[in-house]
Amino acid sequence: MSGITLVGSSFGAVSAIRALRKRDARVPINVLAPKPELIYNASLIWVPTGLRRGNALRVPLQDFFARHNVRFIAGRACGLEEAGRRILTDAGQTLENAGLIIASGARHIKKLPGIEHALTICDGIEAAEAIQARLQGMSGGTIAFGFAGNPNEPAAVRGGPMFELLFGIETWLRRTRQRGNFRLVFFSPAATPGERLGARAVAGLLATMQRRGIETHLGHKLVRFEERAVHTEGGSISADLILFMPGLTGPAWVQDSGLPLSPGGFVRADAQLRVPGCARCYVVGDAGSHAGPDWMPKQAHMADLQGAAAAANLLDELAGKAPTQIAPAELVCIVDSLDGGTLVYRTETRSLLLRSRLFHPAKRWFERRYIAALRG
Repeated sequence: MSGITLVGSSFGAVSAIRALRKRDARVPINVLAPKPELIYNASLIWVPTGLRRGNALRVPLQDFFARHNVRFIAGRACGLEEAGRRILTDAGQTLENAGLIIASGARHIKKLPGIEHALTICDGIEAAEAIQARLQGMSGGTIAFGFAGNPNEPAAVRGGPMFELLFGIETWLRRTRQRGNFRLVFFSPAATPGERLGARAVAGLLATMQRRGIETHLGHKLVRFEERAVHTEGGSISADLILFMPGLTGPAWVQDSGLPLSPGGFVRADAQLRVPGCARCYVVGDAGSHAGPDWMPKQAHMADLQGAAAAANLLDELAGKAPTQIAPAELVCIVDSLDGGTLVYRTETRSLLLRSRLFHPAKRWFERRYIAALRG
């Protein structure tokens, strides 16, 4: 058997590897990714204020792969053949597989005119360090923070990190006694940004902005960026630094792969995470458009749940059984502010919102625990 191939080395991929090995110690597992590493994206928000160094969030996976008997292949997927059984790579290789799990993440939609003038924290370590350099070099001025979605798939939005970046920088400015020199403005085309967190969370976030003296510019379609301005249909915001999170779409390589895509450009998946029309092919994490409630998050925790479910289903298919595992829709996040945080928990039957100063150290503890487990 040619084995199982995972495209990507993201949270969903490492979760799938653990689940595969827990159930089957011998099935061949191959990972195709640019580098044998995972970037702990959840902590990028702490780089601009100096709480984290970028390289501390770069987790080598060589030892993790060795412990789980995984073969790593350096490269990027660029297409599929034979209904998913053959992966084409940018190095000219073709990789055969008996089963496929796509975990290659999403990409940001960078089509707005002048978007090169904005910095996007989730672009990675280099972007976070660039924000840090710009911030540390400022003695005052206006910082504009914002995010937008995918007009063809409203759920394809990642607003949480921007709330955290906003509150974290505001806290850091107060701690360094610079807050009075800065005007902070939060903007979004949504009138109630962050709706996937729930109505109570949105109200709490907006109230926190008001309490901290953060201006808002909401409900106006974005038009363009300039080096020192954000232009919307409802007016313009002068800014010395623009921090913006665009909406998400699927990875570039799947667009011409023949896989079924959602209106927003993501790989379609059914309730069991299978890609319709592609036998023994699954998609987890941000790359997929998954069955579930409209608030289902694109976040690491959801990718972990999906990775484990997809692994179980794929092994069942390879054994001739019907896949039955469904990853529960579960939103769990701490909206951090350096001086505390808000825990948001949401399922299809429950929701919870708690605020505490303890949630900042709790988020740091979880980061250390997750990275330590990967390092072994």
